[in-house]
Amino acid sequence: MKEYVDGIYIKLKPNERELIKSRMKEAGIINMSAYIRKMAIDGYVIRLDLSELNEVIRLFRITSNNINQYAKKANETGSIYLNDIKDIQEGQEELCQLLKGIMRKLAKI
Repeated sequence: MKEYVDGIYIKLKPNERELIKSRMKEAGIINMSAYIRKMAIDGYVIRLDLSELNEVIRLFRITSNNINQYAKKANETGSIYLNDIKDIQEGQEELCQLLKGIMRKLAKI
């Protein structure tokens, strides 16, 4: 059971209410009470676009699958091809570059 201690009521002009709704939409928040509470306590709302991170996760899964396939082949045959190792290295390098780019963007926040 949620416990609510006290309510605070404010009066808004119609244009102020619309401005708050607009800012909520920009922040991706649909609950006005939650938005106003967050702004009153923290003074800001951060909304992150994580689409690049989703791409990194997708590539990570592909690379992990490739590594598992190469390991299986190496266990079965006792050897692995140089091209297979280069494929793994290229995949890892691509992931590292994407992650560095994401980290640079996050550091600017």
